[in-house]
Amino acid sequence: MAVDYTVIVVYLAGMLAMGWWGMRRAKSKSDFLVAGRRLGPVMYSGTMAAIVLGGASTIGGVGLGYQYGLSGAWMVFTIGLGLLALSVFFSARIARLKVYTVSEMLDLRYGGRAGVISGVVMWAYTLMLAVTSTIAYATIFDVLFDMNRTLAIILGGSIVVAYSTLGGMWSITLTDMVQFVVKTVGVLLLLLPIAVVKAGGFSAMKAKLPTEYFDPLGIGGETIFTYVLIYTFGMLIGQDIWQRVFTARNDTTARWGGTVAGTYCLVYAVAGAVIGTAAKVMYPKLPSADTAFATIVKDELPVGVRGLVLAAALAAVMSTSSGALIACATVANNDIWSRLRGAVKRDAGDDHDEVKGNRVFILVMGIAVICTAIALNNVVEALTVAYNLLVAGLLVPILGGLLWKRGTVQGALASVVVGGVAVIGLMASFGILANEPVYYGLLLSLAAYVIVSLATPATDAAVLAAWRERLAGRDAEPVSEPVPVHQ
Repeated sequence: MAVDYTVIVVYLAGMLAMGWWGMRRAKSKSDFLVAGRRLGPVMYSGTMAAIVLGGASTIGGVGLGYQYGLSGAWMVFTIGLGLLALSVFFSARIARLKVYTVSEMLDLRYGGRAGVISGVVMWAYTLMLAVTSTIAYATIFDVLFDMNRTLAIILGGSIVVAYSTLGGMWSITLTDMVQFVVKTVGVLLLLLPIAVVKAGGFSAMKAKLPTEYFDPLGIGGETIFTYVLIYTFGMLIGQDIWQRVFTARNDTTARWGGTVAGTYCLVYAVAGAVIGTAAKVMYPKLPSADTAFATIVKDELPVGVRGLVLAAALAAVMSTSSGALIACATVANNDIWSRLRGAVKRDAGDDHDEVKGNRVFILVMGIAVICTAIALNNVVEALTVAYNLLVAGLLVPILGGLLWKRGTVQGALASVVVGGVAVIGLMASFGILANEPVYYGLLLSLAAYVIVSLATPATDAAVLAAWRERLAGRDAEPVSEPVPVHQ
């Protein structure tokens, strides 16, 4: 496997080199956190596709294909649908806000005071998302080097933390573009056709597997509905996704670039399910569906190609991990720490100091992510906790703020607290992997938002007027402090 090792080592060295190069471009807070808000359509599409298609979409998507056949595509497919919905209906307005975090958007819309609580929920989501991606390094490095789990997490996590800390969003954008190309070549152009050929072609696959493996709804209607609720809606409100929208050069880039990325996700979803189905033909009795990707790569691909495909899996994990890490650090610094210490100021301060402060937070959060990943074992449970908290706690106040002018800050706060507390309690009662927590948590969040908003005075007209100006793109100055509530 010397050739495969060489491919991987060159890839990892390239990631660090791009982090160093990105450091030279990150001269201001805007450069460091949102790549100066100047990505064009090609880079925007590639990086957006890279961040949403992580280890769960690649390794997990193939595993679902192994377990359920073509209907295993639904998890990744709903991610693509969410990205399409975000791009077509909301991305232009989000980009025009010129903020850095989702909580800043909530403060602008509701007149302040929503930032810290919503920031805590978003921080918990981004932290767990980064942890799940980091855990996936253990699977890949185990196939590559037969490496100890803890050492694999430390190695993979340290590389991501290093290039993310050095150059921030510029480094992450550059590495994501490489990762996008590697994933496209490794998974779509190499692994997909090779897997189908090795399985004997589609006719042989149909002959050897039960008919339900080729039923597009075979995974079950309730499971598909849950995927839509968690992943499609999760794409609309996650800080990791919004922070990429903030990097767009203009409205057109955000809308059309995101649409291209969403369409790519749909193709990637089907490809993963087909690869998993082919693996089921070749290895009908694997101990775990999640080992299908690693098994087919290790046993069926030629030297060199195997290294490239494993680099593609590594790319998928790294792109999501780095995106979640910078989102976690941005929320921790801008929405929690700065507000709690009472040092929130407009961007008239020293940009260089802002960059240094954000670098420190990425480093600290990165160490926390690596340590948490070492302590946890169940990736699916960690990811479910992350998305349940996000959807039940923040979906209603965010979409309500964008779509319903009668929503108030009191309603938003009640929605976050009721939805967050309810989903945690329901997960403890029904189980983390149950569907009921997110169903009932979301309904309770919606009820709290509507009832409390209608029971409290409407948002001040001056706040709503300022909000409409920002949505229209007529106030171009980014803000990092809450809009005061006028009495």
